[in-house]
Amino acid sequence: MATSTRVTGHLDNPTASGSHRGALAVLQDWLTTVDHKKIGLMYIGYALVFLLIAGFQALLMRVQLLVPNNNFVSPEVFNRLFTMHGTTMVFFVGMPILFGFGNYLVPLMIGARDMAFPRLNAFSFWISAFGGFLLYFSYFAGSGLYGAGTAPDVGWFAYAPLTSRVFSPGHSTDYWTLSIFLSGIGSIGTALNIVATTLCMRCPGMKLNRMPLLVWLYLVVACLVFVTISPLTAAQIMLCLDRYLGAHFFDTQAGGSAVLWMHFFWIFGHPEVYILVMPAFAFANEIIPVFSRKAIFGYPAMVAASVCIGFISLSVWAHHMFTVGMGPGPNAFFTFATMVIAVPTGIKIFNWLATLWGGNIHFTTPMIFSIGFLFQFLIAGLTGVMLAVSPFDWQLGNSYFVVAHFHYVLVGGILFMIFAAFYYWYPKMTGRMLSERLGKWHFWLFVIGFHLTFDFMHVPGLLGMPRRIYTYEADRGWAIWNLIVSSGAVFQAAATLLFAYNLVHSYFKGEIAGPDPWDAWTLEWSTSSPPPSYNFAVTPTVDSRRPLWDRKHPEETDAQYE
Repeated sequence: MATSTRVTGHLDNPTASGSHRGALAVLQDWLTTVDHKKIGLMYIGYALVFLLIAGFQALLMRVQLLVPNNNFVSPEVFNRLFTMHGTTMVFFVGMPILFGFGNYLVPLMIGARDMAFPRLNAFSFWISAFGGFLLYFSYFAGSGLYGAGTAPDVGWFAYAPLTSRVFSPGHSTDYWTLSIFLSGIGSIGTALNIVATTLCMRCPGMKLNRMPLLVWLYLVVACLVFVTISPLTAAQIMLCLDRYLGAHFFDTQAGGSAVLWMHFFWIFGHPEVYILVMPAFAFANEIIPVFSRKAIFGYPAMVAASVCIGFISLSVWAHHMFTVGMGPGPNAFFTFATMVIAVPTGIKIFNWLATLWGGNIHFTTPMIFSIGFLFQFLIAGLTGVMLAVSPFDWQLGNSYFVVAHFHYVLVGGILFMIFAAFYYWYPKMTGRMLSERLGKWHFWLFVIGFHLTFDFMHVPGLLGMPRRIYTYEADRGWAIWNLIVSSGAVFQAAATLLFAYNLVHSYFKGEIAGPDPWDAWTLEWSTSSPPPSYNFAVTPTVDSRRPLWDRKHPEETDAQYE
């Protein structure tokens, strides 16, 4: 009699099968969620992955520029590296990570249970994420599915005529165009959600003059997104028409204008800097008062300065174009506008310093990153005022001095406050504290690396080293400065890896945080860590700018801050 043999495997193990189904259920929950907190965490996780990728690309470029006449990478690879690095950092690190914090925090801070349009919120994330994946798919299919792939090599600014079919055959530029187009759709959707949530879903008692400053700044940022993403999207559509339908918007040989692309791009590009930096201001507005044990100095002035920055930022874009020959009238106007925007920015810096003055300062990791931000952003602002002077910009507009200034803003300002925000709100998001010891190691390693890299990068710029350069001769006097700059990048890479280790290790082994580990005063700290899916079992009611502080200290009054 024949006997049958039963092959047992993974699916026959009830424990393994249950574990498998449990993992699938968790995955499905995250993939289909409309919870603003999970979407915010997905934005943040997505951006952190791209931060490591873009940081590695920057490290490769610094290795190439380490010594004169280096051949570590080819010129073609170098062009792709700085294109992908810049595009990734702006569109797929900066925007997602800041929208992630906004997604997570805005509803909690105003006492709402979710964003106004949860499904639109999920759609915005997934369309933005698809844009990033599409950009990196160009490595495999930039020359078509049946040819060798290649990433775009036109710079993150994609100046015409580099993007024409003549100079950029294949499909790598098309992947760049479509990825940014999709990212823009996601950004507009998220901005719409932030505006609707802020204006329509505040809890009882939370008037506009009682909103946390973080919410105010995200409201301004969302309005800026509406105005600035539209011209960038229009430019991407025109570029596609140029490449495939012979439209010639940017083809100078057929009556088009390469300068037209520059105007469209920088109408987006410079306000984009403020779209990125104003959430960093928002984090500083929440962190500095808590660890100074003082209410923010000059709340009305801070709100007014934020709104003024939003308006003025829309009229400064052409200071990126002083070298194209616009003429004395436009040069004078954009010089004036660029200098004027320093006034509301200076108000913010003075108010942060006034908040620190006389405070009972606690030098926790979020606070030391915030203090580093204040010092470095001040320097970035001063070099920005220098570049606002059109004759000075004429000399240094395409040099490494501009690269140093730009990174002083994005890294010394924005990235430092992103790190501060992680150390401050990580306990709320995970229920665990990040290691203070590892955090301080992270801070000092990153500070050393940052100043070695970007302080000394100004010098070769002043000596005439152009940006977007692949290599250089040994007799130019740039070698020692590039050696110092590249050595600083190693410190920054080590600090970033230490930060990543801290995130993962603390998630499993970190100290239990509790609902309010910092003795803070905004509403997100009044619920559990992490918050439940519904945020608040009972909708809170507020009657001051520091509602949680009032609840913890009923004997004190916040009337003086009204």
